[in-house]
Amino acid sequence: MTGSPFDVAAEFDRQVGTLMEKGYPALAGISVEQFTELVTPLREAAVARAAELAPPTEARVPFLLVVTRELIPVEQRLGLTALAGKRKPGFVDQHFAEGDLARFDPIKELEVPAGPAYLLFDVDRGEETVNLAPAAAIEVITGQDRLPLTIDEGIAFITQHPVALEKNKCFSLVGSRCGDKRVPALWISQRAPKLGWCWYGNPHTWLGSASAHPVRVGLE
Repeated sequence: MTGSPFDVAAEFDRQVGTLMEKGYPALAGISVEQFTELVTPLREAAVARAAELAPPTEARVPFLLVVTRELIPVEQRLGLTALAGKRKPGFVDQHFAEGDLARFDPIKELEVPAGPAYLLFDVDRGEETVNLAPAAAIEVITGQDRLPLTIDEGIAFITQHPVALEKNKCFSLVGSRCGDKRVPALWISQRAPKLGWCWYGNPHTWLGSASAHPVRVGLE
C-alpha cells in the first residue's frame, strides 16, 4: 500500500460489512437495515477525522467502529473473534466470576460516548509498553496525550484486525476497571483470543497496554 492513499470511507464500509457477516444485527435483535441506519451517521465523522492518519498495520490502525455492550453482550462479541488465519472462537477466562464483566466500566477519564456504537481513532496495541505493569504503562500512555482502551474497544480491535493479537504482542485494556486491582487483557490461549485479567502492578513480557487518541466520537 506504499504510496497509495488510504480510503477511509471504504475502510468504514469494510468494518460495517465485517459486523454484518458476523451476525451483529441478529444478535442485537434488529434488522440489517436498522443496523446500517444505526451506524451510518458515524461514516462522515470517520472520513473527516481519519483521512490524515496512516493506513492500518498489524500494530496500529487509524480508526475502529466500536459496538458496545449496550447493543450486544461482551461474551457474544468475543465469541465471534478468532486469531488471524484461525477459526477457534474467542472466550472469557474462567477466573471471571459470573456477572464480573458487567462490573468493568470505562474509567471516567475516557468520556466514552453513550449509546450502542461510536468511533475510536489512532489505535495502537502498545508494543512499547510490553513488560511494563499497567500502572507504569498508563503513565507512558497519558504522557503521549493518549488514553487506554476498554473491553469493548479491545474486542472491536481484534474483530476488525485479527492480526493485532499475536504471540508476545498481546495487550491490557486499562480503560476498563471495576474498583479493584484487576485489569482486563486480551491474550492468546488454546489457539484463540482470551479475555482474562492481570494485576495492575504486575508486568508481563508478552503483554503491553493498548491505547488510542483521547477523543471518541459518538452518535449524538
